Amino acid sequence: MNGRDTRLKAIRRIITGSRVSSQDQLLQHLEREGVRVTQATLSRDLKILQVGKVPDAGGEYHYALSEADGESLRGYIEDIRRGCLSVAFSGSLGVMKTITGHADAVAGAMDKLVFPELLGTVAGDDTILMVLKEDGKGTENRGALMRRLDELVGDTEDGE
Repeated sequence: MNGRDTRLKAIRRIITGSRVSSQDQLLQHLEREGVRVTQATLSRDLKILQVGKVPDAGGEYHYALSEADGESLRGYIEDIRRGCLSVAFSGSLGVMKTITGHADAVAGAMDKLVFPELLGTVAGDDTILMVLKEDGKGTENRGALMRRLDELVGDTEDGE
């Protein structure tokens, strides 16, 4: 087994055996096991393993392997519903404000739900940048995205 396989196996074991809520915590667990890894490599490893953040009963988020937790459409919708505070647009760029610390989970849920109107999302701590696709006439798909968000999670308040 090579170093990468050993590292991925350690990450799986830690995430399934412990409640880890940040990359810093995960790095500490890995170091205790003698696994040295950079933050950038850990981020790539989490993507490879399809690790996401899921809420517990108290509303706190922690890492989980998607296959282990049986994440579903409903879980992604709940992530967006719980975290989204508002949405505003400027041209083909949208900004979603979220509860502090929830932007990553909300953006991940949006990416997994596959909104055809979006090229992609970039998450910060409490803000998500959404880049909209443009149709053949050069107009944004803003209305379609807002309708879909409203259908899934309720009123998202387009603050134009």
